[in-house]
Amino acid sequence: MASSSSVSQEDMASVATQICNQISSIFSTPTHPYPPPLDLLLTELSTISSQNGRVFLYGVGREGLMLKAFCMRLAHLGLSAHLVFDMTTPPITTNDLLIASAGPGGFSTVDAICSVARSNGGRVLLLTAQPETGSCVKHASVVAYVPAKTMANDKDEEDVKSRPLLPMGSVYEGALFVLFEMAVYKLGDILGESPEAVRSRHTNLE
Repeated sequence: MASSSSVSQEDMASVATQICNQISSIFSTPTHPYPPPLDLLLTELSTISSQNGRVFLYGVGREGLMLKAFCMRLAHLGLSAHLVFDMTTPPITTNDLLIASAGPGGFSTVDAICSVARSNGGRVLLLTAQPETGSCVKHASVVAYVPAKTMANDKDEEDVKSRPLLPMGSVYEGALFVLFEMAVYKLGDILGESPEAVRSRHTNLE
């Protein structure tokens, strides 16, 4: 007999659809005066690739996990991609790009790392849901506005007693995952990387 906590396939499909729709709606929200975040990512990354520059990525918490996954795919696409704080991460210099995320607008660590990147000649692409008020924006070369709820404003729901489907910034983090997957797909064409070439760069030490 099924337990009272069991979930049917129909229930799973329904919840999955609600989650996907909530994340999808982020990409139909206008970002003016900021350019669409996908366009910005593609422009910056294709430019770095053409200059043989390197890409550095940093974020905290679950945002950081999304950036780690993106870093892996950028390496598969043939870019020199590095996670900040890895033991083998080289110094950032001119013609390099730091992609950093501060969904709620600012974190002390993200502020500091963006500042160091700029002072050493690197460009900084900041992903954020708070482009007007965030402390990290002052260090950014370009701002990618992802208009999703984060922990900075997830308490603004009309019914504070309801349990949100995607709490505590999960909408923003989910949007980052989808945004990065779109960027990987488009970059493959822009850089002329075949699926076989991308697959050939995957580690075999697993």
